[in-house]
This record gives sequence, structure tokens and C-alpha cells, in this order.
Amino acid sequence: MLKRELYLSRIRGFYDSNLVKILVGIRRCGKSVILNQIMDELKERGVESNHVLYINFEFIEYEELQDYRKLNSYIKERIVDEKMYYIFLDEIQNVDGFEKVINSLRASIENISIFITGSNSKLLSDEISTVLSGRYVSFQIFPLNYREFIELTGKEPKQGDTFWDYVKWGGLPNRMQFTEENNIKDYLHSVFDSIILRDVVGRLGLKDTLLFNLILQYIIDTTGREFSAQNIISFLRQEGRKMSTGTLYTYLEALQKALIIKKVYRYDIHGRATLKTLNKYYMTDLGIAQIKNHNFEINKTFAIENVVYNELLTRGYDVYIGKTSKGEIDFVARKDEKVSYIQVAYLLADEKVIEREFSAFDAVKDHYPKYVITLDKMDFSRNGIVHINMIDFLLGKDL
Repeated sequence: MLKRELYLSRIRGFYDSNLVKILVGIRRCGKSVILNQIMDELKERGVESNHVLYINFEFIEYEELQDYRKLNSYIKERIVDEKMYYIFLDEIQNVDGFEKVINSLRASIENISIFITGSNSKLLSDEISTVLSGRYVSFQIFPLNYREFIELTGKEPKQGDTFWDYVKWGGLPNRMQFTEENNIKDYLHSVFDSIILRDVVGRLGLKDTLLFNLILQYIIDTTGREFSAQNIISFLRQEGRKMSTGTLYTYLEALQKALIIKKVYRYDIHGRATLKTLNKYYMTDLGIAQIKNHNFEINKTFAIENVVYNELLTRGYDVYIGKTSKGEIDFVARKDEKVSYIQVAYLLADEKVIEREFSAFDAVKDHYPKYVITLDKMDFSRNGIVHINMIDFLLGKDL
């Protein structure tokens, strides 16, 4: 089993903290595996099994505990001494009013460390900060990045087929069990259907799954391009569907809440301000994009741009689209006090392409580092702008 050290290393320092540990990610990205690895580490440290309580709310044997009152009683009945108890609540969004249980346990029991996971962006919102009184720390869990994919599969990382397999079918861990494309597609369809049925239809009450498919197809077709509500409404009209702008944004928000897509805001580099218009959308997992793409072949340029975006997120960066006085930079990546400007391209095929990618930084007058990331093996670095091979970057090369 792949040990997801990328996340465990961030969480370990909170094992005994009274802060609620929240792990949030799209369904089947590996949150439960991380919880089990934490439990294994606790037991290796000497924690007794009866002081580790795990409840997965997708298991039918715990169905009655979706009543928050029964859940509260169930947990409290098992805390019988003053040693530390570690409580793991998996897919907590299935429990209406779960925050009441969390707040009650924290208020009434001192020797408790709580870990929860969820597949809904509510757990990343300001709303959760309010209901949990700010006493939590959250970790976004993503599908496997390329380095984890290589570690799990043992494939040759710099082989073209290996890279494009990852780009095409994404990083959901269980899809690695299958080698036949039909099996991979069937698995990814089952994941997508479960997300739509449970997290969108079930929890949000939006039942037009055909409409979700049409909207998602449009997002996939326009990945990495400026989003226009009017364009998508026109697209839907061509497909025989009439929709208001308000309804469209309701469905887009539902796709975001289910963590299928992510909205990326523009950042005015000169004005140092985040802009709320002309944003873009990227896919959380490109395997889902592949099965919902009606053009059969995803645009490779935008696909690898999506891969770089997801990699930056896994490394803990806040990511924006960069707006300059002369145009746009693919990504502005910020972490702590560090800022990096990034252009992504498939290949620097000729001098015209080289000039286009490197000159994107001309309007940026500050001294933060600037990078161009492509699949080229030759180093095209120039004028203080660093060129990085895409696969080297995905295997861990720092910015």
C-alpha cells in the first residue's frame, strides 16, 4: 500500500491536538486510506486498539449513527478512562448536524482527538469555521500526484506512455487496479455517478443529471480558458436546453461543492488584488474529464496545464491566473511569503512559441521567480526565466 507521506507529514504534528482535523477531498481520492495509516501509526506508537474508534458512514452497519444524537451517545459510551481517545469519523457529511456532535464532544471531554473526512466543499468553507468555532485545522486531499502514481505502479516515470496514461486517466488510486481501458472507464463512471447521486442529487436536491453532464462537458472542452456564462448558455441552447444565468451558477456551484471542478480566480499582478471576473475552471481529476469528454481526445495542452495546477495545489500553494497590463500568465502560485509566476506549454516547438511563452513575463516588473514548464528535454532558460521539464517538476523539482 502506498504510504501517503505527502499528507501524513503535515498531519502528524496534530495527532494529539484538541483541534478537529478535517480531511476533505473528492470521493475515492484516498482519504480513508490516510485515516487508516494514521491509526496504524498511533497503534505502532503504543495506543491501545480500544482507544481508537473508527466509523465510516458509508458502511451500512453504522447507518443508524447518521442520527447525530445516537452518534454522540455511541462515542461517549466508549470513553471510559482518562487516556487519550482518537476518534475517526469517515465521510461525516452523511450525518446531518454532525457539527453538534463535534462541538459537544470537544466541550465535554478533554482526552479526545477527533479526525473527520468529507467529500463536500462545505468542510472547506467559512461555514465550517463558524459552526466549529474556528477550532479546527483542514487538509485538502487530492488524487495521486504523478510522483505517487509512479510509486504505486512502479512504472518508468520518464516514459511517454506512462506520463500520458496518468494525464488521460487521472490519479484516483483504485483505477490503478485495472489495465483494460473499458474497465478503467467503468470504474470512473461508477465514481462519477456516486458523486452525482450522493453529493449532488442526494444532498443538494438537483436532479437533472443530464444537465450536469452537459455543463461538465462544456467545462472540460474549455478547460484553462476564460469562463463565460453567456457562452455556456448558448451552448446549452444548441443542445436544446434553456437555462437562466442564475440556474447555471447553481449547477456550477454544485459541481464545485462535490469537488469535481475548481474555480480559479484571476490575480491582478500590478494592482495586487484578486479579481472575481473572468475566472477559469479546472478538473480535480482528469480521469473524470476523460469519461465526460465528448470529443474523445482531450486537448493535451490544456490537460497538462490542469496537471500542473493540481500539482501546485498538492504542494500547498494558493493558485491564481495572473493578469498583467499586456495579457495573462498561466499561474501565480503563492505559499507563505513565496510567489512564483508560471507559464505552461506542451512543447517549445519553434522560436515563435518560445517568444510567446517567455514574453508573457515582460510586463511583470517585480523580482519573484518566473518559470516556463514544458515537456521539452532541452533547457531553454533565458533572461533569468527558468525552464523546467514537466516530468522533472512532477517528480518533485522545486520552484
